[in-house]
Amino acid sequence: MSNSNDTKTRPFSSQVVDGMERAPSRAMLHAVGFTTADFSKPQIGIASTWSMVTPCNIHINRLADDAAVGVNKANGKAVIFNTITISDGISMGTEGMKYSLVSREVIADSIETVVGCQGFDGIVAIGGCDKNMPGCMMAISRLNRPAIFVYGGTIMPGCHKDKKLDVVSVFEAVGARANNQIDDAELAEIEAKAIPGAGSCGGMYTANTMASAIEALGMSLPNSSAQAAISEDKRLDCEHAGAAVMELIKNNIKPSDIMTKAAFENAITVVIALGGSTNAVLHILAMANASSVDINLDDFTRIGKNVPMLADLKPSGKYQMAELIEIGGIQPLMKILLDCGLLHGDCLTVTGKTLAENLADVKPYPDQQDMIRSLDNPIKKDSHLVILYGNLAPEGAVAKITGKEGLVFSGTAKVYDAEEQALQAILNGEIVKGDVIVIRYEGPKGGPGMREMLSPTSAIMGKGLGKEVALITDGRFSGGTHGFVVGHITPEAYVGGALAIVQNGDQITIDAETNQLTLHVNENEIARRSEQWQQPAPRYTRGVLAKYAKLVSSASLGAVTDN
Repeated sequence: MSNSNDTKTRPFSSQVVDGMERAPSRAMLHAVGFTTADFSKPQIGIASTWSMVTPCNIHINRLADDAAVGVNKANGKAVIFNTITISDGISMGTEGMKYSLVSREVIADSIETVVGCQGFDGIVAIGGCDKNMPGCMMAISRLNRPAIFVYGGTIMPGCHKDKKLDVVSVFEAVGARANNQIDDAELAEIEAKAIPGAGSCGGMYTANTMASAIEALGMSLPNSSAQAAISEDKRLDCEHAGAAVMELIKNNIKPSDIMTKAAFENAITVVIALGGSTNAVLHILAMANASSVDINLDDFTRIGKNVPMLADLKPSGKYQMAELIEIGGIQPLMKILLDCGLLHGDCLTVTGKTLAENLADVKPYPDQQDMIRSLDNPIKKDSHLVILYGNLAPEGAVAKITGKEGLVFSGTAKVYDAEEQALQAILNGEIVKGDVIVIRYEGPKGGPGMREMLSPTSAIMGKGLGKEVALITDGRFSGGTHGFVVGHITPEAYVGGALAIVQNGDQITIDAETNQLTLHVNENEIARRSEQWQQPAPRYTRGVLAKYAKLVSSASLGAVTDN
């Protein structure tokens, strides 16, 4: 029986294990390794996303053990539990990819379920692949118990012919093979060399983007976002996180104290400076929603007017995350942004200190580096994440425009009702210079699940059409996508958005200067087509995808199911 009367640091676990009547609970916990002394300690749930289904997560069981060591050394009692992960990279371009965004909701729900049921006093959540991170953060927000997020870390690059590789290299090699630029043997070599081990995809794709955003938000320890998956630094990051969550409990610091509107603005700022993934828009909206913080699409535009894109990182740039780690990670970049007044330095973080205090002694990047540009020599003077409106997107859409593609594209619509149809058209040579590829019925409800269009966009690049065609969709894009692309078009086609009535041959303009996405069809014709349109039958009527389609909100609101 617990003899401790101190429930201030055990507000939840005390309800589970204290008192004579809780003897059955204690009996069961003895069987999983609790000693009598453990019942007087704060219980910390270690949410592990370990799985063998993807290289992003195959090492996280060991990281969870390291976090547990940190908790236990700090006189807490760690309890490790698992949640799911799926692999975007493996399922990309298939029907299975429809479960990807759904998994974010399942992860959030499952962590909330376990922590809420078991009465954990604090949380360390460890995520690797894309959806793990926002899923963990959404659960942390809902539970509002002392918590820290730990990023599982980035993969090291592969190599072929002295050129660094990652998973996007393989997607683009498929397009190059279709264009007869490489043969089957070279495609097989690239395939075999691209993914050398554990860790998340190596560029500033969605995993590294969200890890950086969460660090800027103040919910990870400094440098957590910029460590290799298999490294002593990452092992220590996990151990330190276990100790740090005990300090948060002691000082009664909760996620709601850290995840303020100013903190979310810091996250958006860092994502822009890094040239991060369009998925950050979707996930930051969802995380803010779970935190009851008012962040909307227009905040990205407002902040983006003043924040330059400084990082020359893949997919549009030259470098991988492993190379950014070598020069100091994102901390020196955050110090640059803080010093010029672009970050809120007074935001509290999981260290118990403010962001400014965390950054006070950070050393600048080495002089001889061109990975992170100076403020007076940016890659783009304002945000690459461009929120578009117009008659094709009255509720908003998200474009990724680095400036390398140009700022305006006008072309002729070629319309496809599914990703697979568009991919075949690209690989078969049906897409030509001046086309705007329209992929619809891929939104949150229509897909359902809002698949990422990495296969078509990579095929476009592999075909050498990156600057010659554009692609627009109510689906979304992988962080590995680059080119003239617009996603998250809302309202989506399935609910009668204007994308549903676009026809082959229509003229479409994407304008990142005026932030407009325009279908050049007169209002009367749009109205006539809309009257004739009929909603397609749902693609799924039972199971998790059907349930998701019924519950999910618009992409412009984060595509959340907890409305």
